[in-house]
Amino acid sequence: KQAQLMEVLKKEVRAMLIAAKKGLTPAQLEEQYMAMVCKPLPLQDLGFQSALEMVKHMPEVVRVSSCSNGTFILKAIADDTTKGIAKLVACQKERTRTKAWKKTALKANAASPSKNSKHPQHSPWSARTPALPVTVKAELQDLLSSSPLLLKDLDKAFLRRFGRAFPYRQYGFSSVLEALRSVSDSIAVVEQAEAGSLLVLRKYLANVVEQEEVLQEASAAEMPPLEPICETESFCQTALPMKWEPVETEAVDLGDHLKKPQDSQQFLPKKLTLTPEIPPDAVQDRSLCSLPPLKRRCLVGVIVEFVASPSQFYIHICSRETSYKLRDLMFEMRHLYSHKLVSDQYIMPDSAVRPGQLCCVTVSKWWYRVIIHRVVSDQEVEVFYADYGHLQVVQKSWLRFLKWHYLKLPAQAIPCSLAWVKPVEGTWSPAATLLFKNLCRFKELVGVVDEYVDGVLHLFLCDTSTKEDVYFHSVLRDKGYADVCGENIPSQEFKELNPSALYVQPSGKETAELMEPDLCLQHEYLDADSEAAALNLDGAEPCDQ
Repeated sequence: KQAQLMEVLKKEVRAMLIAAKKGLTPAQLEEQYMAMVCKPLPLQDLGFQSALEMVKHMPEVVRVSSCSNGTFILKAIADDTTKGIAKLVACQKERTRTKAWKKTALKANAASPSKNSKHPQHSPWSARTPALPVTVKAELQDLLSSSPLLLKDLDKAFLRRFGRAFPYRQYGFSSVLEALRSVSDSIAVVEQAEAGSLLVLRKYLANVVEQEEVLQEASAAEMPPLEPICETESFCQTALPMKWEPVETEAVDLGDHLKKPQDSQQFLPKKLTLTPEIPPDAVQDRSLCSLPPLKRRCLVGVIVEFVASPSQFYIHICSRETSYKLRDLMFEMRHLYSHKLVSDQYIMPDSAVRPGQLCCVTVSKWWYRVIIHRVVSDQEVEVFYADYGHLQVVQKSWLRFLKWHYLKLPAQAIPCSLAWVKPVEGTWSPAATLLFKNLCRFKELVGVVDEYVDGVLHLFLCDTSTKEDVYFHSVLRDKGYADVCGENIPSQEFKELNPSALYVQPSGKETAELMEPDLCLQHEYLDADSEAAALNLDGAEPCDQ
């Protein structure tokens, strides 16, 4: 399906670019695609982050060139079937076409003046210049006040914040980009190399540029430039305004009345330094909530994410509600934090890197919600993945503050133990753990909820993908690795360390009532008054349905 979609997309992109004699920017390509197909470019379906990344995978269709101002221009590469059309477009004269368009416009205005006067905002030849009302401008500024936003995500974010789509057509604009250009005095559209255009409040950019000018003037006045000063860092590397703080510097007499600052920041003014402000929507002292508890004896689809032993593993609930929300969350975080302008806002100072701090970390271009478990060194920390259940040592530089918006989804990893079993040898042998891992690997399983013990879910696992159902406790018992004891023994491993219990808050009653119907199939297939009827573990398989 992806291959077919890509082939269709190549034809559509080539057609749009051939018609554009001077080429299109990535943002213009997205706008024209929306206008022509009435839906956005299928970037997520094909695994791309931006239009620029997509066209780089079409070398036989699109030629990408960069301008001196840093923008990218996309031009079509004609094939055998479109060479004639491309030649005609290339031979067109710009002036002739402009004059013809103006004549057509005058004729249309003369033919139907009443129509144009009634609906000036919808007429392409109207003398009235379209403009956004003050209220819509204020809404855009409010939307961008907390952080910059991708151009392609504007419609979704505007709808989520204000309950309606961005009404640019209502005010006479043919595209979102055209509407944003009308408010260019307050909102800047920044071209990004990989991830598409970014919308930023212009006052943020003005503050950064002003501060850079102050630094350059001050450094020039302090001492002559003995070496070339590197100015490769652009204003896009900082999003929020900075604040000035006093810094003490000491000068050393080098003779001949020449003094040189000892401080490493020798190009800064003596009493000025840059300290980034923490964004107001950065999570600093909050915790994730857990999923609401599952009802006893209910059936639920699960995927085992991480296994330490049959008495210590983490699962995901397989449901439309939880699976789709986690997927959407990860896509959203990847799109947001992949932009340096945004990511740099949420860099964590050393004072915030402490055990228990909720944040996010990047691994292989994806971003995950994590909680700092311990500080290993000046460069490394050990984090707990709240949605997957494992611990990992990562670089401090990979961490970022978590946006408040990403706090809403409960932690998806549920700590579990296999119900009614205990290891034969007192502790689980490596062979028993390996067998259990192989039983769980890459499969959607059926879990039968038994009970919670010390915050750990004890459940039975069953693989229904084979001709005969396979119950994991029975396999471990038959292989001589486990004894069926008829009760749930608290997990010794979780007693020693249970990060979920340490860092994740129990869900509230309101959250439980809201989410519980979607978490599992409420299938009361067992007799609630009889444990023997619930699961007969003395030879019969549990749940012979």
